Amino acid sequence: MNLSELSEILKQNGIVGAGGAGFPTYGKLSERADIILLNCAECEPLLKLHRQLLCRHASEILKAFALVASVLSAKQAIIGIKEEYTNTIAACEEAMKAYPVISMHKLPGAYPMGDEVVLIYEATGRVVRPGGLPIEQGVCVFNVETLYNIYRAVYENRPVTEKYVTIAGEVQEPQTRRVPIGMSIHDVVQLAGGVTTEDPVYLLGGPMMGNFGNEFGVITKTTSAIIVLPQNHPLVYRKKPNIAIAIRRSASSCCQCRTCTDLCPRHNLGHPIEPHLFMRACSHADTQSVAPYINTLFCSSCNVCEMYACPQGLSPRSIMAEFKNGLRKSGVKPPEVEAKPVSIHREYHRIPEERLVIRLGLRQYDSKAELQETGCACNIAKIRMSQHIGAPAKPVVAVGDSVKAGQMIGEAQSGLSVNIHASISGTVREVTDAEVVIAASKGD
Repeated sequence: MNLSELSEILKQNGIVGAGGAGFPTYGKLSERADIILLNCAECEPLLKLHRQLLCRHASEILKAFALVASVLSAKQAIIGIKEEYTNTIAACEEAMKAYPVISMHKLPGAYPMGDEVVLIYEATGRVVRPGGLPIEQGVCVFNVETLYNIYRAVYENRPVTEKYVTIAGEVQEPQTRRVPIGMSIHDVVQLAGGVTTEDPVYLLGGPMMGNFGNEFGVITKTTSAIIVLPQNHPLVYRKKPNIAIAIRRSASSCCQCRTCTDLCPRHNLGHPIEPHLFMRACSHADTQSVAPYINTLFCSSCNVCEMYACPQGLSPRSIMAEFKNGLRKSGVKPPEVEAKPVSIHREYHRIPEERLVIRLGLRQYDSKAELQETGCACNIAKIRMSQHIGAPAKPVVAVGDSVKAGQMIGEAQSGLSVNIHASISGTVREVTDAEVVIAASKGD
């Protein structure tokens, strides 16, 4: 198989990054890569998906990993995995025997080890320039579930119609489940026994970088977790700051201790992001230098500064995100700069996972959330045409059409785009440019 053939398979089968922004995977493949990385750091608290999936399907995932290495002519294929994932490590070591190109790099249990810029430095010693892409350093990074989807597309001719999701927090039976794309958040939570709090809040993704949704939302190709919390949980208050009030609090309380900067993972890799200087500038409307504002574009929003570092409980990440979004809407792009030398103190500024869980008030929810791959009934699937970066797919079905699970219902458009497929068999109930709604066939 060559690069164009693999790229076409991935595009036709709708494969995108299974976490984060959902970058179409075929667009990431490049023969400029001499190292490819399998990201099994899973740094967000409570998420258990990647370690469990890789443990259970190590042979399939590493077969796909080796295929990608072969197609790209990569010299190294490195599994980046936390040293505490002993069962997964054992499964990988057994499966690796068939693939000499694959090696393993064990990572410390720290946050945010899953950030690809951090992972690349840890596993290869290479520093991605501020605002740059991993491929500039000859590296491609792949999510565990993404590689599993590649395996299923290449060797089983199966498009992406399902998503693995960790369901945790205030639920009866925390677990990780394989569910149809387009299934409602409410119905997925019911698979875990339902909520155990009267006024639930739904956090989609990890507690550090996830965003709030509601029970009427749906599963997409990038939904990695649903964390149910009570409305009065401290984390809910922290993740919903009033920006105007947050800035006034900063003006009165920020003592310029610079802990937010000292613990910033990107700053420690030489990126020009200094939250303490930004806080000083924005809280006093100081525009003598625009650098503190422009440099917010280099922030990865990992939330270390806001959720862990600040002794005053201020909101640097949220305020920076507000400014960053404003700059982007105004067409401002990150300047081209080179990274400074990696901080000699970086090793001592890592955030221990266990301490982070306690700091977030989530220790009581830190369960095993065992992986269950049994199928589940889905009566209505609302499948979005845009579940990825790039051009949305265009619906190719009409109201009243009968469709089968796996059938293409959205066709990739020109530019960066992928196909979208039906996740259940049934009848098309509604079609818009934004989504296709399918009602399940009776008996399915």
